[in-house]
Amino acid sequence: MSQIKDPSKLEILKNSFEGIADGMALTIVRTSRSSIVRSGLDFSTAVLSANGELVGQGMCQPIHLGGMMPALETCRSRYEGNINPGDIFINNDPYEGGSHLPDIFLYKPIFVGDTLVAYGCAMAHQTDIGGRVPGGNACDSTEIYQEGLRIPPLKLYENGEPNETIFRLLEKAVRVPDKVLGDVTGQLAALQYAEQEVMRIVEQYGPEEFIQYQDELIDYTETLTRNTLRSLPDGQWSFTDYIGDDGVTDDVIPIQVNLTKTGDNITVDFEGTGPQCKGAIQPVFVTTKAMVYAALKNVLGIVSDIPNTSGYFRPVTVTAPEGTFVNPLPPAPVAARNLGCIRIHQAVLGAFAQMLPDKIYACSGGCEFGVSMAGYDKTKNPWQPWIQIEFQNECAVGALPFKDGADGQGAGASNQSNIPIETMEAEQPIVVEEYGFIQDTEGAGEFRGGMGTRRSYRYTQDDTLVQVRSDRMKFPPFGVNGGDDALPTRIFFNDDQQDRSKFIETVPSGTVLSVDMPGAGGWGNPLDRDPALVLDDFIQEKISAKRAREKYGVVVDETERTVNFEDTKILRENMGR
Repeated sequence: MSQIKDPSKLEILKNSFEGIADGMALTIVRTSRSSIVRSGLDFSTAVLSANGELVGQGMCQPIHLGGMMPALETCRSRYEGNINPGDIFINNDPYEGGSHLPDIFLYKPIFVGDTLVAYGCAMAHQTDIGGRVPGGNACDSTEIYQEGLRIPPLKLYENGEPNETIFRLLEKAVRVPDKVLGDVTGQLAALQYAEQEVMRIVEQYGPEEFIQYQDELIDYTETLTRNTLRSLPDGQWSFTDYIGDDGVTDDVIPIQVNLTKTGDNITVDFEGTGPQCKGAIQPVFVTTKAMVYAALKNVLGIVSDIPNTSGYFRPVTVTAPEGTFVNPLPPAPVAARNLGCIRIHQAVLGAFAQMLPDKIYACSGGCEFGVSMAGYDKTKNPWQPWIQIEFQNECAVGALPFKDGADGQGAGASNQSNIPIETMEAEQPIVVEEYGFIQDTEGAGEFRGGMGTRRSYRYTQDDTLVQVRSDRMKFPPFGVNGGDDALPTRIFFNDDQQDRSKFIETVPSGTVLSVDMPGAGGWGNPLDRDPALVLDDFIQEKISAKRAREKYGVVVDETERTVNFEDTKILRENMGR
């Protein structure tokens, strides 16, 4: 590892790289066309070194943190010796470093004269990518060829000139080219911003020093990561979480994490995980590794502030048998892979919760919910297609060893936002009839998990295609250290409760889809919860008096809105406390 010549300068450059990535993110928000990007924030931006290593990621999606480098590496390999100023690479192929087909990665090599000094990366989840189902996220696809337009590493621009063939193919392959090409244009604007800002820094420091400090920052990150790992206990831990089904069969899918930590190295092995499934909810292996890196970043962030560079990947070894859910072989479908991503992240944190029981939060709330709603406005000639995508992968934070989990907030795997109701209703034939918290859905504990969330959509156009991706009906978000699980997912069409968590349905006008997303897991024995906190939750209508009694052993006077401490003491003694 290189010696740090000037720590102050290194800190300035670290913040500069992350600031550039944040500026790229703002550019995408301001220039994108689709609500899933500009409002849902399903995109990420980054700066990578001339060697293709991550040196700065913005405040975007943790789920994308480890995915930037593999998709770039295949582009660099494909065009080795033919990377020039004005080039922009495009890639969305999961089996060539990408994640799933809707995620289009764009990379711009940044040159000073003839010297390559960095790459800008802008990736975004497109509203549509073609394929058999609008939105490109169908759970029940059984091979990747059904999922849409597959773009291998290519040049979208060469020497500053656009590749019209790729643009025309993209325009014709998707149902809503105005949104897709609009979002791609937003990504291009972000890359232009990255080049402009990198050039400003290079003008100040010179290309040689700029490149040197990139390498130093990555080495520094590795050193800081190893030092932090040494402060954690050595040992081996295992944890298994389960996915209820894959949307094609009813087979339960185990995700087993075997965590080994020795000195300043850590190994995460997925031996014992179930085989690759028929449906599309599994991630490719590079994405599985990205989930491990994201979970580790959450854990190490408890102890130390580690920069967002690839240096913290180096002490980590991730292994998984080929042909398993976390390492599928082609032509396995992966379009709905975000469900698997979130569950891998949660399972890894479940293993860390055994290593650090006084530090790690319980399972986050939600059901990895994703919905694509689509149709045609048949009053137009030709028919005008519309697609609305929304993801709420996490909707509550798991309880921590020292405080309650937050309601209505992501928990570390994603920074996505819900689509504003007003935007959705203005742009699509959809009315959001209800959006709010659900009483008595938290995972009970000494510290409770966040509350569950309900979202209800009424469709105002006939023949609306509704595609739901979710889980947690059979295995709700788990509690830790004696905390309770949250309540399971519930899905309704009108008043008809569904027994399936993944499906595609074409519905008539007036149909209402309601989804009750679970709250988060609890931490510690619910009978150890401070009665004052239970009363506060009752007053805020987060829990009922019945739940206060049955789960927490607290007797609440509903009229006086007080705790009967004498009856509470007797009740808790009878309940085993």
